[in-house]
Amino acid sequence: MPALLRIPTVLRPAMGGENTIAVEGTTVGAVLAQVTQRFPAVKGQLLNEDGTLHRFLNVYVNDDDVRYLGGVDAPVNDSDEITLLPAVAGGAW
Repeated sequence: MPALLRIPTVLRPAMGGENTIAVEGTTVGAVLAQVTQRFPAVKGQLLNEDGTLHRFLNVYVNDDDVRYLGGVDAPVNDSDEITLLPAVAGGAW
């Protein structure tokens, strides 16, 4: 059974309007590579040019922050739930 990727509202228009999609891969990096291949418009919002996680994107595997699990090398298992959570940043008023 593949892992389930939860898509935040802000990314849904670029990802076919879906709120969840089934994904396969043994690491977060492999999953995000699959996602960016399928939905190229979100690549810059998910990954930096060097393949690391974008600094304004939080990624959780089963509620654990992947930055503490190895970043893009964090393991993903079948039936895991991966949540993308873009950081909210403000600007000058």
